[in-house]
Amino acid sequence: MDSRQKYILIRTLSNFLIIGSITYLLLSFGPIVKTELSYYFLKWRGITYTIEKGEDTKKYSPFSYLIGSPTPLRVDPVNKGFSIIIEKLGVNAPIVKNVDMVNQKEYLEALKYGVAQAKGSNYPGSSNGVTYLFAHSALDFWNFGKYAMVFTLLNKVEIGDRLVLYYEGNRFDYKVTTREVFRDFDLTPIKRNYNEPTLVLQTCDPPGTALNRLIVTATLIR
Repeated sequence: MDSRQKYILIRTLSNFLIIGSITYLLLSFGPIVKTELSYYFLKWRGITYTIEKGEDTKKYSPFSYLIGSPTPLRVDPVNKGFSIIIEKLGVNAPIVKNVDMVNQKEYLEALKYGVAQAKGSNYPGSSNGVTYLFAHSALDFWNFGKYAMVFTLLNKVEIGDRLVLYYEGNRFDYKVTTREVFRDFDLTPIKRNYNEPTLVLQTCDPPGTALNRLIVTATLIR
């Protein structure tokens, strides 16, 4: 192989690696960027979500939201057996019961089908204590399924926002009281004593990384 052939081979391999790296970054970060941009566009337009009954939004075309003051978009729970709605984010996802947080194989499988309820935590409507839910904000959504990015925007939730759970046909409303970030796999949030019915949501932070854990805590108001 002469020097020119070596040059062409090295250049071809270099270009292949560069294109492969760019493709991976686009596939990984693209959905997160798209989700963020969509959130800010809807916020800019004043488009919100609600589970409350009101004017039928189905009679409006998508174009109407661009030229007028949009009516809040109605969100019906994906199921009333066990699910979560976060109106601010448009999140509407099923919850998988009784998932072991320390069994990686088990929780990775569960998170393909929705948000996971931590094994040993309370179900909504039970006595004082915590209903502890966790979900992905993952980059490699192709490995983690439909719900890989369900909590990607959880860091947009603020104190005072409403979170809604449905369980066995009943609705439970919670109000966000705190937002905290914990390093690595700090177990403080799940080991705390909760003296009132409490909902805790956990995800990775920043989205797509495993550097920290974002913890959102809410108390039952209805």
